[in-house]
Amino acid sequence: MERVSVFEAQHLTSIAKVLADTEHGLTGSQIGYLLQDCEIPDVAPDQTKWKRLFNAFVEYQNRRHFGNHVVVFVNKAMNPVQYTSSPQAFALRRDQLNVVLAFSGLSVGDDGRVRWVRRATGLGEALQRASRLHAALVSRGVHADVLEFCKAELLQENYFHAVFEAMKSIAAKIRRTSGLTTDGAELVNQAFALGKDCRPILAINFLKTETDRGEQRGFANLLIGLFGTIRNPAAHNPKIEWRMAEQDALDILTTASLVHRKLDAAYRYEAAPAQI
Repeated sequence: MERVSVFEAQHLTSIAKVLADTEHGLTGSQIGYLLQDCEIPDVAPDQTKWKRLFNAFVEYQNRRHFGNHVVVFVNKAMNPVQYTSSPQAFALRRDQLNVVLAFSGLSVGDDGRVRWVRRATGLGEALQRASRLHAALVSRGVHADVLEFCKAELLQENYFHAVFEAMKSIAAKIRRTSGLTTDGAELVNQAFALGKDCRPILAINFLKTETDRGEQRGFANLLIGLFGTIRNPAAHNPKIEWRMAEQDALDILTTASLVHRKLDAAYRYEAAPAQI
């Protein structure tokens, strides 16, 4: 990478705090190893992790008058091969770094490498590029189908449409799996209903015991409740009338993730008896 301008102290502080976060950051030994590997003097090894890293960055920057060493450190710290057993940690750390790096015209890609991007001019634009909501969902291990349907909305911190798109993704998967063309409660009842004169098209278990059948009914009721509580109001009310807090969006999207995992394991119950 070409010469990188010096980072402002506030930016270095934020970068150090992300990389050396108490709960999710690098360990002290990892910081020491990476500093040595990058040939950055470890000038304050006895200080707290983030201050240790900050002081190392600042001291080297003051001597060399450029910021390339910070980029080299981030590249090594974000090498994807180190996250094969914890991809969620990689995604969370990358998104947090990108909020800060956006102000310097830099971004960490999926390959863990820092590259040039258009410089962010405000916090809203930086957060648009690296959504807190997206990072939080990834850290929860939310189903990939939820993230895929909501991707564009999440980048805009648009909770209203993110939740709405997640509900649409559930209906789409039920239709695709069952072959039905209906929607909402009618779709759920046709796909999962249990009764004397009907049998489900889809089953989430073997439906052999009353416990199995109770789980099937409960899952159908959960779906109907989600559609009635979230999708229908979202479809018919203007956004300004549908207040959606970030925590509510996180919880709803996590529930949608559970539904997707159940649907992934569901199967067509074509061999079911006439009465269940």
